[in-house]
Amino acid sequence: MATNAAAKCPPPMKATSNGVFQGDDPLHFALPLVIIQICLVVVLTRVLAYLLRPLRQPRVIAEIIGGIILGPSALGRNKKYLHAVFPPRSLPVLDTLANLGLLFFLFLVGLELDPKSLRRTGKKALNIALAGISFPFALGIGTSFALRATISKDVSEGPFLVFMGVALSITAFPVLARILAELKLLTTDIGRMAMSAAAVNDVAAWILLALAIALSGTGRSPILSLWVFLCGLGFVTLCIFIGPPIFKWMARRSSEGESVNEVYVCATLVAVLAAGLVTDIIGIHALFGAFVLGVLVPKEGPFAGALVEKVEDLVSGLFLPLYFVSSGLKTDVATIRGAQSWGLLALVIFTACFGKIVGTVVVARLCKVPFREALTLGFLMNTKGLVELIVLNIGRDRGVLNDQAFAIMV
Repeated sequence: MATNAAAKCPPPMKATSNGVFQGDDPLHFALPLVIIQICLVVVLTRVLAYLLRPLRQPRVIAEIIGGIILGPSALGRNKKYLHAVFPPRSLPVLDTLANLGLLFFLFLVGLELDPKSLRRTGKKALNIALAGISFPFALGIGTSFALRATISKDVSEGPFLVFMGVALSITAFPVLARILAELKLLTTDIGRMAMSAAAVNDVAAWILLALAIALSGTGRSPILSLWVFLCGLGFVTLCIFIGPPIFKWMARRSSEGESVNEVYVCATLVAVLAAGLVTDIIGIHALFGAFVLGVLVPKEGPFAGALVEKVEDLVSGLFLPLYFVSSGLKTDVATIRGAQSWGLLALVIFTACFGKIVGTVVVARLCKVPFREALTLGFLMNTKGLVELIVLNIGRDRGVLNDQAFAIMV
């Protein structure tokens, strides 16, 4: 049995080739293949971003569309192309690079989130945030019953309800930040309120996601799920006590106008990886640890700015698009067929938008925000993008979402 299984399993890819003059095909070796994949992804997403610029779409939209085009929904219908450029043996390498980039991107998102600014915006932003997550979360749970009764009968009910609620209620904080920056709204009152509300929304969603992941282990007992959640809570508490004093010491030793010591930057990046490893071992997700560490870095002084400057371009420009392609390679739009599937797609889109916009507008009006600004806040809080894809990919990897439900949600 073992011999037969080994015979069916394809041999692992070698890292480097001896060159075409030695008769080696670069597509059969891990390093040249991943370089080709990265170049293809970056070129396609940049071209799409340029084409979408007149429509004032952020780059994340181009990256999502590019990922779907490269996957089985479009170009991947040609099996020869798919097996040559994205063969199954290469996908673990691509996924690893994509998740490593995503780990540092979530650290950057945490760096952008200033807990002090949340306190400054007062109850108004807090109320808008809570309404902007609770109403669509409830609608998301309602929608999940429709999916459970039709295309997701084989999935575990508890985790599925929570994953659906989180996916439909979360605001994509990093995408919103880029939209506001591009529209020059970041420093306006409405921009600050949207960012503060989205930040509260983001933190609440990550807590709910941690709960969903704790519940989603195959064959887990409720006690084990509770243990995972409590360990995650213990990790956050430990980070709150240990992290800020160390980061503040580093920030104090980084003077304005001088370059930040490379040792401090390196130590912080290693700490991000270590935090990701701990939360992954606990059973939550590596991204959660990176995000927590980013939030705890002090925002005053040049230290946080230096971290963003050294990490952002490489992560956002090179590694983050790989995550969208990784999602696109798992998404086959052809699985959405028949009146039932298209009806569910329409239901999901309507519920996601209606819950966010109406929930935000109603509470903003109750907080005496003028109608036009309340409507603007509703649409801004309805920003979707990377964070939803993270939730969906985690749900798919955990077996909570099947292929058809995943395609509809993407």
